Amino acid sequence: MGSANKSSTDRRARIEEMRRAEQARERRNRVLVIGASVVAVAGLVAGGVVLVRSQDDKGGDVATSDSSGKGRFVTGKDGVRTWEGKLSRNHVTKAVKYASEPPVGGDHNPVWMNCNGDVYTEPLKNTNAVHSLEHGAVWVTYNADAGKADVDALAAKVKKTPYTLMSPVDDQKDPIMLSAWGHQRTVTGAKDPNVDAFFEKFVQGAQTPEPGAACTNGLSK
Repeated sequence: MGSANKSSTDRRARIEEMRRAEQARERRNRVLVIGASVVAVAGLVAGGVVLVRSQDDKGGDVATSDSSGKGRFVTGKDGVRTWEGKLSRNHVTKAVKYASEPPVGGDHNPVWMNCNGDVYTEPLKNTNAVHSLEHGAVWVTYNADAGKADVDALAAKVKKTPYTLMSPVDDQKDPIMLSAWGHQRTVTGAKDPNVDAFFEKFVQGAQTPEPGAACTNGLSK
């Protein structure tokens, strides 16, 4: 019991540290935005025209999620499926063909879905949700076969857990699934102990490509 309490305390401390870093980053970003605006206005006065494009958008209609082309899920003894392959991380504004539904990583939209305990009642665009995973969020998803009591209980858990989000995904193969960057598992319901285990391991976990990155100031649907 003592070990479990210490682990929970450590996780909360880690999340609070990430939140403080996120707030500091947001303050810096506001300063940069103001500076960039001044530069842009000066450029327009001088008669210049600046066209801004995402440097990662290479053109074309569809991007892929696995840059190696040879990735696959491998299921561990704990039931967590881990993607073995190189998940690409380009920012794109086009559609992305993901290797799973819901996806666990790959090219994604430059704007993330808010994931500060946000519960969405309508399906999200995968490209935005994947960006949230890149920031260390756990994405709870469900389809029409999930029980209402389980959905409500999971929503309550998400709402009190920073770096999480929840939404319906009609086409997923199981009623309730949990996803993090490069990792995924099915759970039987809100009371399944694997829910807490997954949150404990993957909320801002070691798999996070961008630890401490914002889960606010993105899209809120």
